[in-house]
Amino acid sequence: MTAQRVVPCAVMRGGTSKGLVFRAADLPTDRAARDALLCAAMGSPDPRQIDGMGGAHPLTSKVAVVGPSDRPDADVEYLFLQVWPDRPVVSDGQNCGNMLAAVGPFALDNGLMPVAGDVTAVRIFMRNTGTVAVAHVQTPQGRVRYDGTAHIDGVPGGHAPIPIDFLDIAGSSCGAMLPTGNAVDVVDGIRVTCIDNGMPVVCIAAEDLGITGAESPADLEADATLTAAVERIRLAAGPLMGLGDVGAATTPKMSLLAPPRHGGAISTRTFIPHRVHEAIGVLGAVSVATACLVPGSVAAAIAVGATGGGTDGGAVELDVEHPSGHFTVSLDVAADGAVRRAGLLRTARLLMRGEVLVLVPATAREEQIS
Repeated sequence: MTAQRVVPCAVMRGGTSKGLVFRAADLPTDRAARDALLCAAMGSPDPRQIDGMGGAHPLTSKVAVVGPSDRPDADVEYLFLQVWPDRPVVSDGQNCGNMLAAVGPFALDNGLMPVAGDVTAVRIFMRNTGTVAVAHVQTPQGRVRYDGTAHIDGVPGGHAPIPIDFLDIAGSSCGAMLPTGNAVDVVDGIRVTCIDNGMPVVCIAAEDLGITGAESPADLEADATLTAAVERIRLAAGPLMGLGDVGAATTPKMSLLAPPRHGGAISTRTFIPHRVHEAIGVLGAVSVATACLVPGSVAAAIAVGATGGGTDGGAVELDVEHPSGHFTVSLDVAADGAVRRAGLLRTARLLMRGEVLVLVPATAREEQIS
């Protein structure tokens, strides 16, 4: 037997992603029941997600779960969940820096923390990796502002800017910024750089895989020889990075790098891990930008104008090119190569709020949701 359940939620765009945002208190505490509910809400498994709210693509089949935090260094907690369109799988194995941009506005709109002036700094504990980010949300006259003139590539129009600072994210998933201890490893006969500065990423020179790096996401996905090679490298790199068997995981991301074509530091095409991103993930961009500053890395050998560091806390800005534009990453890098802070600009928008109606199994239906 199944029954329809009503669950409060919001539909929000965060950066270049879109998904459902829930208050933690509105979801089941049992993981299996929660995942069944979220799959039903999104319409998974079905490549079109026709019977749910998903957009038939990993970038539009995302969930953010937000609640108050009792940590002294955070105001709210954020759990990111990737709901796969074509299979009944909900993954918590990574952060999403794009949906992160929606967390601060959602928390303020829903009274999870008070507004503090014209700009409210929201300290967000990212449960997936146990790290903290600070989102600076415009709140004139005590309300979240979504309209503005800030533009990010991959999103039409202008919106209110949301600067985000990432603190202590090096090695957040793998335990070290260079999880293998090397700037370069050879995996399946290909030179790669394995890096984790907020997102586990394997950097590969596009030319080493027989492509230019200027191909469209659709062309790359249609190249069966290429996709098979990328997946072989990913499966082999996972254990080297301390991630174990990544056959069913969403990490590491695979970033194919080429010289910049539009004035940036480096050009990217990123497998996430089996579809190719139409832009680039927030934390994926941070990891690629960081790799550009690692002496001897695959990225450093390709990047243009990627130098920096020092002891004065000055920021190094790198433009990471992607299929729909570029992404500017600001890094504070010490003389010893340690990344002290990563910053970037995102926008978000509340698209709809109300209730999502889902069909869930009886076992999940039995759990009470306030």
